[in-house]
Amino acid sequence: MKILGVVLILAGILGFVFGGFKFKETDKVADIGPVEINKEQTHSFPVTPIASGAILLAGIVLLVVGAKK
Repeated sequence: MKILGVVLILAGILGFVFGGFKFKETDKVADIGPVEINKEQTHSFPVTPIASGAILLAGIVLLVVGAKK
C-alpha cells in the first residue's frame, strides 16, 4: 500500500504541474504504390486541479494507513 500511495502522490503532483497530457496519432490515409499519405492528429487529455487534488489526497491516505500497520 505504501508503494501505491507514493505513486498516487507523484501522479497528483504531476497533474498539478502539467495539467494533463497530449499525444499524437498517425493514421495512414492512402497507400498508392510508392506514394503514402499519412494524417497526424494531436489529442489532449486535461486533468483538472480537483482530480489532481483527489489523487494526491488518496495517495496521502494510503501512505498514512500503510504506516500505521
